[in-house]
Amino acid sequence: MTTTNEDILGAVQRWKSSGKPVALATVTLTWGSSPRPVGSQLAIDGEGNMIGSVSGGCIEGAVVKEALDAIRDGKPRLLDFGVTDEQAWDVGLACGGKVQVFVERVG
Repeated sequence: MTTTNEDILGAVQRWKSSGKPVALATVTLTWGSSPRPVGSQLAIDGEGNMIGSVSGGCIEGAVVKEALDAIRDGKPRLLDFGVTDEQAWDVGLACGGKVQVFVERVG
């Protein structure tokens, strides 16, 4: 099943309408190998429920942690994740890459 940005933003609206705190993470930059393109989004509510994806799994845990922190303190974050081509082989990836993700509390 493919989740569209409309589905994600719809979930954000429903969660906010029901009184849940919400954060939104958006891929803002990619370089090299990246599982998700710029504009990909992940919404997280205060209970840790999620919809969408910013990485296909490899960095999503760290993004969720930062999103929950952003819900608590209200401060946006610009997260950088990357691996060089040399490091990529050591961790079992075919090639290196970089992903930048902006995380913000909604409302």
